[in-house]
Amino acid sequence: MNDEITVPERLRTRDQWICWKETKRNGETTKIPIDPQTAGFASTTDEGTWSNFESALECVESGSTPVDGLGFVFTKSDSLVGVDLDDCRDPDTGRPTEQAKTIVGQLDSYTEVSPSGTGYHVLVRGELPEGRNRCGHVEMYDHARYFTVTGDLVSGTPTQIEYRQRELEEVHATYVRESDDGVPEDSTPESGSSLSLSDDELLEKARNASNGDKFDRLWNGSTVGYTSQSEADMALYCLLAFWTGGHAVQIDRLFRRSKLDRPKWGEVHYADGSTYGEKTIARAIEHTSEFYEPSEPRQSEVTAPSVEFSRDREQIYLEERGSLLRKQTMALETQLAEKTARIERLERRLETYEGRSPIREQTSDPSRERERRGRNLFFGGYGVFSDDCRGSGVISKTLFYLHPW
Repeated sequence: MNDEITVPERLRTRDQWICWKETKRNGETTKIPIDPQTAGFASTTDEGTWSNFESALECVESGSTPVDGLGFVFTKSDSLVGVDLDDCRDPDTGRPTEQAKTIVGQLDSYTEVSPSGTGYHVLVRGELPEGRNRCGHVEMYDHARYFTVTGDLVSGTPTQIEYRQRELEEVHATYVRESDDGVPEDSTPESGSSLSLSDDELLEKARNASNGDKFDRLWNGSTVGYTSQSEADMALYCLLAFWTGGHAVQIDRLFRRSKLDRPKWGEVHYADGSTYGEKTIARAIEHTSEFYEPSEPRQSEVTAPSVEFSRDREQIYLEERGSLLRKQTMALETQLAEKTARIERLERRLETYEGRSPIREQTSDPSRERERRGRNLFFGGYGVFSDDCRGSGVISKTLFYLHPW
């Protein structure tokens, strides 16, 4: 984070802060959200893992926890919308693409450079327009996601988060919203060849291909031959990736028409707020090595490849999460041991207050000792409660409550 002062007050006063840790394996970068209080795993849908700005900043600056930066979580109640512009800035020269320059200028609100230096994060006040929220290098979100926060304010942009409902709707309509012909007014496919087939044309060609029977079975919801529905999902995603030329938006639209579609498709399943569908589409495109070219004349001979997809990214994610949870468990076990030792010390003090020797009591009459413990001490959670501390002539009630967190 470059400069704490540039972070708008509207963000700093909200307890929606987390930290994040960057890992890079096999050439892929992943940002894992971290709870500033526990150093454990944070979630964009669990406010119990968030913190205030000061605590999150201290976590970053103290170096006591291996984190790389700050993150702000969006909620439905904060009236904030984040506009994420990816791969639109030269990190060496700072020069933006024309599209990014236009969007930043049009929104005219607090804008900062992303941690990688290759993108921009724009924050506005308003309401996210209905419809899809992502196309190409432009993504918008207003809840269950988080922005990395650098404080690296883009020169010439406001230092505060401005209300920009009209401008937000205009940018959404131009770069994100789907128009009548199935594509945004000003967009290009995210990967692969350019989109040239309508949905119905694509379905017809897929069904008439040499492996059209396989496509039809999956399209109609059959999971026969697959070990799980998720595996069947991926098989259809990969076929759609081939036929759409790797066009993520069209894949999403088509899959929702298939009988494999289910509520899980749109549910948030990842720490960064991504849905099951978004992540699976990305994997399908990544592991599709060739795409359909509309110029190919004999469609009956076209066969969508069977794409074998790896689980490397999910494995990395789970391993990192497991490591964080193990560290958190060890810390809690240490705290628990300390609290247990303190409980034992307090127990001995209580016995001293009663004027009895615990060893003498147990030696002379063990059953009496058990009865006395049952009457005087109640263990709840990590606390010790004495409701009848007699013998001292002074203490009538004493409450000791020890919490390990």
